[in-house]
Amino acid sequence: MSRVEQTGVLVVQHMPHEGPYAIGTALEAAGLLVRVCRTWAGDPVPESSAGLAALVMMGGPMAAYDDSPAFPTRAAELTLLRSALEAEVPVLGVGLGAQLLAVAAGGAARPGDAQQIGWEEVRTTPATPADPLFAGLPERLRVLHWHGETMDLPADATLLASCDRYPAHSFRVGGSAWGLQFHLELDKAAVDASATAFPDEAATALDLQESAPTELAALAPYRNGFFERFATLVASRAVRTTTRAFFTARAAAWGERFAADGPGYAAAVSRMVLRPGQRVLDVGCGSGRALPALRAEVGARGIVLGVDLTPAMLTAAGRKGRTGLLLADACRLPLPERSLDGIFSAGLVDHVPDLVAALREWARVITPRGALLLYHPSGRAERAARHGRPMDPADPLAEENLRPALHATGWDLAFHEDAAHHFLARAVRRIG
Repeated sequence: MSRVEQTGVLVVQHMPHEGPYAIGTALEAAGLLVRVCRTWAGDPVPESSAGLAALVMMGGPMAAYDDSPAFPTRAAELTLLRSALEAEVPVLGVGLGAQLLAVAAGGAARPGDAQQIGWEEVRTTPATPADPLFAGLPERLRVLHWHGETMDLPADATLLASCDRYPAHSFRVGGSAWGLQFHLELDKAAVDASATAFPDEAATALDLQESAPTELAALAPYRNGFFERFATLVASRAVRTTTRAFFTARAAAWGERFAADGPGYAAAVSRMVLRPGQRVLDVGCGSGRALPALRAEVGARGIVLGVDLTPAMLTAAGRKGRTGLLLADACRLPLPERSLDGIFSAGLVDHVPDLVAALREWARVITPRGALLLYHPSGRAERAARHGRPMDPADPLAEENLRPALHATGWDLAFHEDAAHHFLARAVRRIG
């Protein structure tokens, strides 16, 4: 399990009656912690998505294009959304939240031609069968509309649902951010609460409340399936998402923050006993501090690759002129079997969701007698003291835990150094 602090799913709620409803129910059923930021009550909007497993942005009567005092948290919410998009944190925006997502991703929000309030159809698009959330929805679906604004979608957005009055109703940005202009999350109590909060608007919709039980009953299977798919996606990615978000927020300054560690990394790389012409991987390379030392060991004829889960870290490495960079999950390397002679990993063990799975995957891509070197520029005791906690007997880097994990996955531990100012363990891939 990652040691990056996980704060669960953040729901940004703009009005007392505009809660997550069925979204929250699905997230909690998936075992996810749901935390609500009540902007209407003065709760501060977080500055970044670091630590979040997902971000849900709810609706409200404000306008996503309005910077006036009527919407004082607009700028902060757009900053939070951009942070989530950069770190690929799953996002779900509803109503106003969808409009804010469109703006954050490079599109625009603007007034619509007229208010759309009541139960009306939307049509899904040819892109929906391949979408992780929309794939289970029919071609036509009656949903509740309650808005007077619309969106111009970002150029790279995928349109997922539309209607004649408002063509841009639902969309996806990238692989993990969705916007819904309509309200799929509501139950009867929520419809009644909205009608009470905005009686003049509700009066413009024929049989809004009276027809709600029938409409909601027909909608329920699709609503529940949609939000269950979102919750499942969030839960399945939670550890990777929170890790990626944590490091994305720190990527720009990562190299400078730890610039003094360079000699320690070079000394650790020398303990791998690499030879010129060999092929080596820095898994979880971050901004690439170890890559120059690895290149020096294998020479011009060798191959040096760096893999990281965080695009922002690879961008930081690229700015330093470091090459051979791959965006990938450390537990699913895009490399063939026995393609490497060595793997270097600094600090990554604390951030993989399943250490045994990671060690087994690393063993898959290493040649027999190839080396694995685990490194940290601080010893375990030093790190525990720095964070104000006692030594953890379950620490995967403790020799009594690391040795059997390595042995079970095809490695033999050659040496284990837990010194005052560094941690270093070298393992060798067993033959056969």
